[in-house]
Amino acid sequence: MTAADLDPHGSDAPGVPPRRTPDAQAFVDMQATPEFQELRRRLRTFVFPITAFFLAWYAIYVLLATYAADLMATKVFGNVNLGIILGLGQFVSTFVITAIYVKFANRELDPRASAIRDELEGPRA
Repeated sequence: MTAADLDPHGSDAPGVPPRRTPDAQAFVDMQATPEFQELRRRLRTFVFPITAFFLAWYAIYVLLATYAADLMATKVFGNVNLGIILGLGQFVSTFVITAIYVKFANRELDPRASAIRDELEGPRA
């Protein structure tokens, strides 16, 4: 089998028609559909609040480190102070937000995006 035998979308099943390639107008038309608008609304209602939360959390950390050095230097245990714990919390929160987003995308966004793609390109083989 050669590369020419494969469909451009990765299907190598013989006798399976390739997915169609939509033109620019098809994409514009799809953006006006209620399904696409719902996908966009769900994405925005998740992403914007989470982004605002994370940016506020980061800004508070930076402001505390800059203007409340004594507070950040407060020993929690041994040589570990509040600044270290909050700094490590930045990393932890990044991973937690990523995990929450992946779960949300798998549950809410991906099925809708797949349905829209199938409508544009035809069902997957």
